[in-house]
Amino acid sequence: MSMSVSFVLVKQICSNSNQILDIRSLDIYFYAEFVWNHPPLPLFPKDPTPLRVFLFNSSRRPPTISALARTRRAHQPQSPRQAAMASDSGPASSDPLLPGRRAPSTGGWKSALFIIWVEVAERFAYYGISSNLISYLTGPLGQTTAAAAAAVNAWSGAASMLPLLGAAVADSWLGRYRTIVASSVLYITGLGMLTLSSMFSSPQQCRDSADGQGVCPPSSLQTAFFYISLYLVAIAQSGHKPCVQAFGADQFDATDPDESVSRASFFNWWYMGLCTSATVTIALMSYVQDNIGWALGFGVPSLAMLLALAIFLLGTRTYRFYGGGGSASASTFSLVRKAFVAWRIQKRSREAGSVELGHGDGELPQDAVLAEEVKGLARLFPIWATCLLYGVVFAQPPTLFTKQAATLDRRIGQSFQVPPAALQCFLGTSIIACIVLYDRVLVPVARGVSGVASGITMLQRIGTGIALSLVTLVVAALVEMKRLRVARDAATASGGLLVVVVDGSGTSAVPMSLWWIVPQYVLLGAAEVFIMVGMQEFFYDQVPGALKSLGLALYLSVLGVGSFISSFLITVIDGVTTRNGGTSWFADDLNRGHLDYFYLLLAALTALELLAFAYFSTSYVYKAKAGNH
Repeated sequence: MSMSVSFVLVKQICSNSNQILDIRSLDIYFYAEFVWNHPPLPLFPKDPTPLRVFLFNSSRRPPTISALARTRRAHQPQSPRQAAMASDSGPASSDPLLPGRRAPSTGGWKSALFIIWVEVAERFAYYGISSNLISYLTGPLGQTTAAAAAAVNAWSGAASMLPLLGAAVADSWLGRYRTIVASSVLYITGLGMLTLSSMFSSPQQCRDSADGQGVCPPSSLQTAFFYISLYLVAIAQSGHKPCVQAFGADQFDATDPDESVSRASFFNWWYMGLCTSATVTIALMSYVQDNIGWALGFGVPSLAMLLALAIFLLGTRTYRFYGGGGSASASTFSLVRKAFVAWRIQKRSREAGSVELGHGDGELPQDAVLAEEVKGLARLFPIWATCLLYGVVFAQPPTLFTKQAATLDRRIGQSFQVPPAALQCFLGTSIIACIVLYDRVLVPVARGVSGVASGITMLQRIGTGIALSLVTLVVAALVEMKRLRVARDAATASGGLLVVVVDGSGTSAVPMSLWWIVPQYVLLGAAEVFIMVGMQEFFYDQVPGALKSLGLALYLSVLGVGSFISSFLITVIDGVTTRNGGTSWFADDLNRGHLDYFYLLLAALTALELLAFAYFSTSYVYKAKAGNH
């Protein structure tokens, strides 16, 4: 494109000087900055790489100081290896986008839809394993209810916590695109090994064995191979989970008014796609695993993950890539050290009655900027900590809710038995319905009342979710009390204690319909719409700019730490209640246990958490626009 020069302001940032150069031109306005840490360069250097040009017109402001600072960090001299491994320089990206500038042929909903479908396929694979895992552990692996629930929670916690490591690897080394591809390959490997492990011991062979117990405990080697395979899937999650959603959000330019609105909707529709996939998976795979076999039940998720990788690669040419090796997450400890030094310098300056400025134009010193980034991350900690109990609640549907459902009358018609894990479909269905209602009904109404563009603020959304999770636990406790009364009445009528034994046809000994347990799934689904989507958007939006992947990993770590807390609570309570020959709250015969006590304990803890969250959220100041207050 030929152009004549009208006016160019070239600002050269040097170590010891500040120079402004003017050049004449004719048609296009440029705002350009030399980003260099050496003595002043010639006006027309042989190597134009340091020169970053930002196009803008009368309706668009020049880039902010923070954007220019990111550009300076992104364009430090690199070794050949660093250049080759620059973040997110995918196969189709030879020229990563500049901050504040977007290519019209990439990104937007066209790219985001590819990534959403990747998440749909990946969630099919993940929930195909996790949703009914407790049934596999208490069945073919022969574990107790308490041990199986603790094991599932520990694995879920690892799968949710490891993304903190995966996000750092993506931001500092591989980039999001390469991390997604590598973790997908590892994912497929783990699922394939899991399928093989399920073939080692056939349930039918166990029923035909001499012990006649219907359970054939596997050898230590088989159990070890199973858990290695299972945790390989968790490791694969560490790279896949934080990067896919962050990569999807990257397809929308937050500085563009239209794309900024689209990005807010992206988080809602992303979660809707996730829940649609989870609902279909749970309904289909729980039936296959309970009625056909675990080998096929684990094999189909492996194929789904292959499909996810294929879809992701197909969309490569449409993706919007952002350059910048050497993200802040790669040097968090260095930032903390520099922040401490900067704090001491600023303290001495204040004591001396002076204030240090950057370059005479109001720009903060580099160390002060780094200190502010670390402080920005630290100020999220109270919000993060007061969401942890929700992670405990979130861990219950695939574990204790499923075992609770297994004791109910799940017959539909004369012959069809609903698999216990399939009741989690009500959770996904509730989420899908509530997302539509929230996006199309609640937000417009709330926007008219509050004047906030998003209807309610991100923290208000999270707080509403915590309150709904409290209601869920109270309802779950009341339903369990009802179930225990029905079991005792049935035992009295039969002249003895009713022992729940689920036979090959799935017939339950408790004469209580499955519909009694549905409300707790529906309420928890409504809670997820508020708190899960709210946390995703909050942590993505409020972390420092270079730590977007880490922000989403923080949201996932809430679920991870919550799962570990749940595993810890179950293990401790089981040990305490069985001491001196007592009966566990999580007895294999649930009619002898007390899940209602456990749910009430969680409800009390959640109530305390809600109070703490209200305290911290009311004093929190958003880093973003004023409309988010």
